[in-house]
Amino acid sequence: MAEKSLTGLPRNTAAALSYVLGPVSGVVFLLLEKDPFVKFHAMQSIVVFGILFLLQWAFVLTIFLAPLSGLLIIVMFVLWLMLIYKAWSGEEWEVPVLGKYTRKFLKKV
Repeated sequence: MAEKSLTGLPRNTAAALSYVLGPVSGVVFLLLEKDPFVKFHAMQSIVVFGILFLLQWAFVLTIFLAPLSGLLIIVMFVLWLMLIYKAWSGEEWEVPVLGKYTRKFLKKV
């Protein structure tokens, strides 16, 4: 039987759900959970998708970079699916570059 999280969900399911609504679900699971695996994925959801959403808005507001906004949306969607899959598979995969910041912020929480 899979290990359960504080929410009663299997820990890999809770970790995968922390990505479903991006930073919003990340904050919810970061506040509710004590399991380090789930907290890592929740924090990574906040860091990665928070930065990517801000970057997307910067692209949209900048006339010269607006065409790149569509490409960024595709990259975000693929990354979103990949992170959900990795968490559900039980893997603690770090997004390159941003994963280091995730670990630093997680130590402060």
